[in-house]
Amino acid sequence: MKTHDPSHAALRTRLVWLAAFLGASLVFTLGLGCEVPLIAFAAICGLRQTRREALLFVAAVWLVDELVGFTAWHYPVTPAGLGWAAAVAVAILAATWATAGAARRTSGVVRLGTALISAFAVYEGVLWIASMAAGAATRQAFTPAILGEVLAFNAATFAGLLAVRALKPGTGRSAQSTQEAGAERHA
Repeated sequence: MKTHDPSHAALRTRLVWLAAFLGASLVFTLGLGCEVPLIAFAAICGLRQTRREALLFVAAVWLVDELVGFTAWHYPVTPAGLGWAAAVAVAILAATWATAGAARRTSGVVRLGTALISAFAVYEGVLWIASMAAGAATRQAFTPAILGEVLAFNAATFAGLLAVRALKPGTGRSAQSTQEAGAERHA
């Protein structure tokens, strides 16, 4: 008789989500250039995973984005280009770290909003500091209109990731309803 090993199923689920995130990052990077919703990835990972796992996932998403950017989109391989890539890495890791902490202190819809807003604030804050160090050329990226567009794009992506994440892979059923059904069988 074949037994079900929950640790293998959990690992398999994590690998499926990692592959999905990396695939989504690749699609966004190839389709939209530098417009990858890193804030949404930080928020969903900080919300749903351990802090360590969340940091690894967003680092992998960032790496895919940068590899495609420097190869397919020909980002400049200059000290400024590499410095900006490093700033984005620091920003996304800091946003994920902050989100993981903030989301654990709240619940319900407030938790979702806290995850997205904390990721947005920390990510943009770190990039703003980096842009001040880099000079005036990048400061124009922090106008209210541009920040509003960035927030809206990431909020829409975050909502989509939440919807996909709510489904248990391969069943079309929500992860919560599957857990509830399992609990009823064992009650």
